[in-house]
Amino acid sequence: MARRRHSGGGSWKVAYADFVTAMMAFFLLMWILNMVPPETKNIISTYFQPADNGKGPGGPQVLDMETNAMTPLARGIPNRDPAAEESQRFIIASRLKRVLMANPKLLDSSGLSADETGVLLRVNNDIMFHPGSAQLTAEAKRLIEGVEGVLKEYNMDLLVRGHAAAGEHSYGAFSTDWELSGARAASAASQVLVDGAILPTRVRAISFGSTRPLRPSTTLANRLGNGRVEFYFHRPDALKFGSGM
Repeated sequence: MARRRHSGGGSWKVAYADFVTAMMAFFLLMWILNMVPPETKNIISTYFQPADNGKGPGGPQVLDMETNAMTPLARGIPNRDPAAEESQRFIIASRLKRVLMANPKLLDSSGLSADETGVLLRVNNDIMFHPGSAQLTAEAKRLIEGVEGVLKEYNMDLLVRGHAAAGEHSYGAFSTDWELSGARAASAASQVLVDGAILPTRVRAISFGSTRPLRPSTTLANRLGNGRVEFYFHRPDALKFGSGM
């Protein structure tokens, strides 16, 4: 008697393929979540919260992906801890101070300050660049290693601001102070990114030419001090073009 054939003998293969596909998608999702910074996770999670209808006590809530707890939401950004931020700014400033103290030339030609959104490191052009050019000196490269170290360890973005002393462009091949200070800011920013450890989206460069002197150019020391590069470390959500720059 002929043996009866069973249909559907390959259905398990389809089910197994679906299972493997689902597992691959799951592990891909886990990898993506692991790569996203906690601050970004918190902001993304706000899209899954109900709209604020004004009835709830305390307004909308945001899910903290690290603690799995709900916290109040203000203007779409999770509440910050001012004390923790101030402590972080102090630590960053102290770390940069140690970098400067390792080289007396840098220490004598620089300054550090802080405000409510970040830390500012200012270094004179004569220690950062060869005269009239955007070529970094050896001291500048060592300093920028310290700048990169801060960005690797802390969730801060960086704005590099180039300033020229009035007429400083005349010592090199640049036509204006704008071009000189812009090239220098870009050179410093590029050095921060040279080894690929920092995302380019975290670093910006801007030129001010000779429009923002620190002091009147009545002495040589004042004039040299007006030509500078400023490294401004700031919270990613804090700095907008047109303010704080």
